[in-house]
Amino acid sequence: MGFQIFTDSAANLPTPFAKEHNIGVLRLSYCIEGKSYECPDSEDFDYAAYYRAMMDGPVITTSQVTPGQYVEQLEPVLAAGEDVLFVCLSSGISGCYASGCMARDQLLEKYPQRQIVLVDSAGAGLGEGLLAVKALEYQAQGLTAREAGEKLNALLVRMCQIFSVDDLMYLKKGGRLSGASALFGSVLNIKPLLKGSAEGKIVPFGKVRGRKALLNRLAEIYKERVVDPQEQIVAISHCDCPEDAQYLKERILAAHAPKEVWVVNHEPVTGSYLGKGGITLFFLGDENVRNI
Repeated sequence: MGFQIFTDSAANLPTPFAKEHNIGVLRLSYCIEGKSYECPDSEDFDYAAYYRAMMDGPVITTSQVTPGQYVEQLEPVLAAGEDVLFVCLSSGISGCYASGCMARDQLLEKYPQRQIVLVDSAGAGLGEGLLAVKALEYQAQGLTAREAGEKLNALLVRMCQIFSVDDLMYLKKGGRLSGASALFGSVLNIKPLLKGSAEGKIVPFGKVRGRKALLNRLAEIYKERVVDPQEQIVAISHCDCPEDAQYLKERILAAHAPKEVWVVNHEPVTGSYLGKGGITLFFLGDENVRNI
């Protein structure tokens, strides 16, 4: 029997792509001024309005995928005789992976003959989502869920996840960045360079002055660090700054053209920690690429 691929909405996969390739997506939620919203399909959301509204100061909190959601979505697949491969949001910034482990243990008591493989992506956004896309290749090759999971675990250390924000306030409020990083600030147009560490946490690794210099530096890191670009999808996501994303795409293509470049709006749950102007870049480098 084969396996079905699942991920969560933090993976930022375009909804048409996920549906076309039968990737199940469990949805995180966010809360604004006491009202809860489930992360929507990517095609049905006004990203510009959401990120503009964040600037007016409403407090946004987020909720992880619960064990119950995992059970509800995965059990029909297991009951039909298929295995499951689930690519999860980094355990370094969310409890989604822990919830998945709880649900897996519960489901395996009922379906001991099935495989439920959870992959802690150590990433977010398309740093997570591109691993789910890679799993499609392993699925097509006839690998088992366990074999595909082993390959993803070997690959995820090569996933470079670099980004910047216009205001560190959102990361600090959400507890996703240490207080010491306030030194980067936004004074004098200083832009922080941030990355997903090997442990799946968000850490600073540099700074530049000015928006254009920031975009150029992201492209330079790509040029220096990418491995076999012609064989991979490179992804850019942005929080209501499409012109900057397009500029970065053009720099990427001029440096080392990949197989594809995806440019997408950054989904609202993890985007609530970035704020308007956040921009991210994801690509595969070597085994040391997270040690920038």
